[in-house]
Amino acid sequence: MLIAFNKPYGVLSQFTRPTDAGRPVPTAHRTLSQFGFPRGVYPVGRLDADSEGLLLLSDEPGLNSKLLDPVRGHARAYWAQVEDVPGRADLDRLERGTVIGGRRTLPARARLLDPQPDLPDRVPPIRVRTAIPTCWIELVLTEGRNRQVRRMTAAVGFPTLRLVRVRIGAFALAGVAPGEWRVLGQRDRRLVMDRPDRNTC
Repeated sequence: MLIAFNKPYGVLSQFTRPTDAGRPVPTAHRTLSQFGFPRGVYPVGRLDADSEGLLLLSDEPGLNSKLLDPVRGHARAYWAQVEDVPGRADLDRLERGTVIGGRRTLPARARLLDPQPDLPDRVPPIRVRTAIPTCWIELVLTEGRNRQVRRMTAAVGFPTLRLVRVRIGAFALAGVAPGEWRVLGQRDRRLVMDRPDRNTC
């Protein structure tokens, strides 16, 4: 079974609350246990609590390796709303890779979204500074290091205000409202497993 979930802001990519020495850690975040998923499924990869969008869940052994091992070059596309407007040179820096934690990220694809997406407002809303514009960019990655998109955009001077994962493989999240999910049929499964960006990342 493979499930596509549109993860809302403020939801942890896990079924249980975090613990410290066996004791629950106080948090305002919700968990996946509140969305009625079938028993036995687990998240394939993760999205941070403050990120939104496509999260896969499955009960199939080995799927994590097939989709997440950087050696396989499986692409994931993210839309990031950033402070200010990056130029082509800034996007080139993102594509070449930035140094995070002493290691350079793998080559990526980066572009300004044109037209800019018209997404529903986030709850709670992003911070707004009237003197600084914002814009949406798309980043296509083949690795998934901790808070990678946010750390990459910050490294080139454009902090991420909002982050939405919109595609895994060739499967794009569409028609699933935030907080809702659906089981994928064979056609959508093939799209998830496809690697449309393998020659460009």
